[in-house]
Amino acid sequence: MSAMITMGSDGILHVPDDPVIPFIQGDGTGIDIWPAAQSVLDAAAARHGRSIAWKEVLAGQRAYDETGEWLPQETVDAFREHLIGIKGPLTTPVGGGIRSLNVALRQILDLYVCLRPVRWFSGVPSPVKHPEKVDVVIFRENTEDIYAGLEVEQGTAEAKRLIELLHDEMGWTIRTDSGVGIKPVSVTGSKRLVRAALDYAVARGRKSVTLVHKGNIQKYTEGAFRNWGYELTREEFSDVAVGWDDCGGDPGDRVLVKDAIADITLQQVLTRPEDFDVIATTNLNGDYLSDAVAAQVGGIGIAPGGNINYVSGHGIFEATHGTAPKYAGQDKVNPGSVLLSGVMMFEHLGWTDAADGIVRALEATIADGIVTYDFARLMDDATEVKCSEFASAIVDRL
Repeated sequence: MSAMITMGSDGILHVPDDPVIPFIQGDGTGIDIWPAAQSVLDAAAARHGRSIAWKEVLAGQRAYDETGEWLPQETVDAFREHLIGIKGPLTTPVGGGIRSLNVALRQILDLYVCLRPVRWFSGVPSPVKHPEKVDVVIFRENTEDIYAGLEVEQGTAEAKRLIELLHDEMGWTIRTDSGVGIKPVSVTGSKRLVRAALDYAVARGRKSVTLVHKGNIQKYTEGAFRNWGYELTREEFSDVAVGWDDCGGDPGDRVLVKDAIADITLQQVLTRPEDFDVIATTNLNGDYLSDAVAAQVGGIGIAPGGNINYVSGHGIFEATHGTAPKYAGQDKVNPGSVLLSGVMMFEHLGWTDAADGIVRALEATIADGIVTYDFARLMDDATEVKCSEFASAIVDRL
């Protein structure tokens, strides 16, 4: 009989050897990449005496086709009850309905951290000379900023009222033919994000946390995010971390907390990637940075992601790319993103032995030149295989 993952009063996840884990196969190429990834995850778990009772739930196009809802309540309930889940890529309705199913799940379950570790796997084709210098973990705030969805459409009565209100109450002049968005950045949201980044850096022996912001222009939102990050460091982490200004850039054996403007960061993650270890940033900046860094190590096709609430224990791990419907059912695309998201999930559950085994087997498979089409076309003497065959090759090397 499979058991539930629970969150203890000690703030630690209690994980049985046979947990129930909800999954969403995903739309488009989800039909190919999820079974491939699942086969590797199951094999790796079994090698360490564990098993997963997978519980399928629906979202996206398939959910709409079968239930008339893009995100059925029972899916939300399953993730809420079982704490940890994983999902493939989802179709987001265009022109109505839910703005983004991914964003909706994050907001409903208050998954305030979007965790994106980005590193190079030996043998993966890269557009840069030294992809091995990239080893960064991005903590992207998930619930605030312009992604909160607080927008009014140009030409609507709501837009007219808001523009008039801002003019009358704040003296702000906004063109009357504008759409308007609100960008909330709170003390609560900022500090819990930076707290998670610092906890991670301390626990994993990382050297620095960089607060990335556009505070030179957006002083009371992004600038405040920076200031609150330094404030939290002094309040809660002074024994294990120190801000740049408080140590002159010499942290000793503590984690160094520093900051960087978002636009120059997008340049420096390319020219000096070794300067970045853990990054903590606001929602939109994190979106840009995650993809920009991932491009150096093989692209978002193999970039994993997790959405986590470290307080409640909830986490949903996900493929970070789109559905690519034109390739659906062809058993062609790379399952790396959802597979490595499963690796992240295993690490989060404390199954580091199984997670490490998958990474070693993945690297060995690529080193042997056995890859899907996206890598094969960029490599010399590679053997192009199907999605399912790539997964089988990884299992053979576990």
